[in-house]
Amino acid sequence: MLLRIASASLWNRRLAVGLTLFTVAISVALLLLVERVRVQTRASFASTISGTDLIVGARSGPVQLLLYSVFRIGDASNNIRYSTFEELAAQPQIAWAIPISLGDSHRGFRVMGTTGAYFEHYHHGRAQALSFAEGAPFNALHEAVIGATVAARLGYRVGDSIVVAHGGGNHDIMVHDDQPFRVVGILAATGTPVDRTVHVSLQSLEAIHADWQHGVRMPRRGPDRDRDHDHDHDHDHDHGQDPDQYKPESITAVFVGLKNRTAALALQRQINNYAGEPLLAIMPAYTLTQLWSLVGVAESALMLISICVVLAGLLGMSTALVTTLNERRREMAILRALGARPWQIATLLLLESATITALGAMLGALMMVLGMLLAAPWVASQFGLYLAPFAFTPRELVFTLAVVVGGLIAGLIPAWLAYRRSLADGLTIQS
Repeated sequence: MLLRIASASLWNRRLAVGLTLFTVAISVALLLLVERVRVQTRASFASTISGTDLIVGARSGPVQLLLYSVFRIGDASNNIRYSTFEELAAQPQIAWAIPISLGDSHRGFRVMGTTGAYFEHYHHGRAQALSFAEGAPFNALHEAVIGATVAARLGYRVGDSIVVAHGGGNHDIMVHDDQPFRVVGILAATGTPVDRTVHVSLQSLEAIHADWQHGVRMPRRGPDRDRDHDHDHDHDHDHGQDPDQYKPESITAVFVGLKNRTAALALQRQINNYAGEPLLAIMPAYTLTQLWSLVGVAESALMLISICVVLAGLLGMSTALVTTLNERRREMAILRALGARPWQIATLLLLESATITALGAMLGALMMVLGMLLAAPWVASQFGLYLAPFAFTPRELVFTLAVVVGGLIAGLIPAWLAYRRSLADGLTIQS
């Protein structure tokens, strides 16, 4: 009976109730959205690299090494000698080692030099290997394998030509247009920085920088100039060049996989104390935790703001119910005259607040799902973050129930005021 009366009362005031319900829905949608992005961003961080036991680079900070080697953010303070990589790869406890070299870009996307071992041993997520949506790995000079985001945003297909630019900025100013690359493979989407990377061989990077010094291309002279001019028009046949003649002198970092992971700490200590040059070895999983702790402050701040928005929405609902009490004195007096007890009047107000909150929570969850469905493709292309609209977590359900309970608590004030009303208010509306 009370539920039917509450429903009729809410419908009678549907405009004001609708606005209040929409306010609650917006606050709940924001709360759930922040929680969903937080969880999936953290999962994306954790799944960026998998199965790599150590990352080795020039001595700097652990987070800095992780950022530029895995996330392609920033630049290395120094490189390490290629001979050091060869010595490291020869260690008996190492199963595989992947050298990488950074420093160039293509239309805002980072270009990474590596070897075929990268496509064999680099894993992400839950030990997922890289797979090809089209084409195959590079096996010659001036061949490139591009990530899914690069292909989608720039519209590239296998067989297209691309030009690499010197430096890692968003503006291609000093370009290696004399030695274009041919796209031979497109990787399947991973939801990691791999999607936003152009992969080429280390020898290819060395080849295009053969006539560059200190970031500036040096002019060719003599008979070599004419021969190289003809060379530039023969890039579809790998320039007739032997890749072995372009052995790099230095690289940016090394991904290392061990035969036995229990040897990670000992090898890390050995590398950090290497006498040949200053090196730093980090464990990706541990450093990822450190990195997440740095951004955890912003995460907590966003969550706090969302909770404040929800509280403001519930307070607005409580205020709206209190405001209408004076207009509903005749309704309350009639109910009392018909035999309704004070606690039943209070319960009626609690039912109304609970109904508004529950409907607002459901509408907010629906708005969050629809918003994520619309924004997911853009977020994936811009930030490489893949959002799952329907992946509700127990924590999100707890938040939703907490909002409903909060709505009941917010309804206590108007319920208490309604309980205090007495039949002395009369059956006529007081001016």
